[in-house]
Amino acid sequence: MTGPIHHVELWTHDLAQAEPSFHWLFTELGWTLRDDGWDRGRVWTHPAGVYVVLEQSPDVRGHHDRHRAGLNHLALTVPDRPRLDALRAACGGHGWTELFADAYPHAGGPAHTALFAENAQGFEVEIVAPGP
Repeated sequence: MTGPIHHVELWTHDLAQAEPSFHWLFTELGWTLRDDGWDRGRVWTHPAGVYVVLEQSPDVRGHHDRHRAGLNHLALTVPDRPRLDALRAACGGHGWTELFADAYPHAGGPAHTALFAENAQGFEVEIVAPGP
């Protein structure tokens, strides 16, 4: 094992609705979809070995709400600002709505360069680029 995080598991009430937005984002960021033939979930693996699971579990209670206790968002990285700008331009066509658009790319503060977006189920991602 390498790295401080092994994996993150996200539960959804509707895999068919959530999967396309996550699939587009993860593959755009260089993650690979693992073909496990699993009908209740999907797994994307980063080249560093970390993976994210998206699962439609029968144990889910209600819809995801990032404003409740628990996971607020995933923060992922891109290598540079041009890549961040390209993701920003494309995210709306792939199920993501930009958050804090009026403050892009410094909604997290003047020394933080990032894109914040939310999908139809309310999952938030923060895509971070190096530099201000």
